[in-house]
Amino acid sequence: MTNHTKIFEISTAEEFESRALDIFEFQIEKNSVYNEFCNYLGKSRDCVNQIKEIPFLPIDFFKLMRIVSSSSSDETIFSSSGTTGSITSKHHVTDISLYEKSYLKGFELFYGNVSNYCVLALLPSYLERGGSSLIYMVNDLIAQSNHPHSGFYLNEIDVLIEKLIKLDSEGQKILLIGVSFALLDMVEKHQLQLKNTIVMETGGMKGRRKELIREELHAMLKKGFGVETIHSEYGMTELLSQAYATENGIFKSPPWMKILIRDPEDPLTLLGSGKTGGVNIVDLANVNSCSFIATQDLGKMDNDGGFEILGRFDNSDIRGCNLMVL
Repeated sequence: MTNHTKIFEISTAEEFESRALDIFEFQIEKNSVYNEFCNYLGKSRDCVNQIKEIPFLPIDFFKLMRIVSSSSSDETIFSSSGTTGSITSKHHVTDISLYEKSYLKGFELFYGNVSNYCVLALLPSYLERGGSSLIYMVNDLIAQSNHPHSGFYLNEIDVLIEKLIKLDSEGQKILLIGVSFALLDMVEKHQLQLKNTIVMETGGMKGRRKELIREELHAMLKKGFGVETIHSEYGMTELLSQAYATENGIFKSPPWMKILIRDPEDPLTLLGSGKTGGVNIVDLANVNSCSFIATQDLGKMDNDGGFEILGRFDNSDIRGCNLMVL
């Protein structure tokens, strides 16, 4: 476990499985919280021989404890958004270079070199607070694009629309990345017909608007921006990797990240493709925290390894909450 960047060289399912099992052994030894959780389930290193046998840590642990598999000091702490008075997740990152490698290599796999784009970011709800991993990533993508007009636009929708129309008409490749409510604000002000722009939503109304199902949201955005498809990014505070949906809301993961679906009634049982359940994530870039996370998202996988996000568990629907009591 000395060279963590080897995960970015994974090219086959066999390599992924082997690396995941190595990281499981490393984390059950080095991560005291994960070790105690695995012991509670009666799962030791000796009885885990394949990915489907690895215990997945409930994501709420990131709200309650410092989840680390490293003796190094924190280089940064990412935190989630939350309502007033709520407990937010904190991801203690001891090697920020792993995050930087993960999102840059992941972006390149799906979209090519970011230097080919002008990156326009409309992420007001994230900019208005500190500790956002998304802002960290987008800020670096803006810098790496090296385009004079790349940047964040907080409350400057009219300026952004004018710039977007001008650059797109000049044939400049553009990545417009925004939170859903802000993108809707844009198309309510101006109907566009973009030819050279990727519109990418990062999800969520953040309490600013009524939540919409994906199909309805994307239909409104496609019409408003005049594009054939809306792209989506799937990431979270507790992860150091992202998945992307380039069409039809079907997400694909980079080779060092994998989605599994668990039975919503039995969190220790995994489901096959086409069945709806809780989303478990293997993120090998999380080698210094926990790579095996049971999220509160609902989703399903297809036969090609893609996945859809269909919503979230209500608190009343979450099974196995007693696993939080260690």
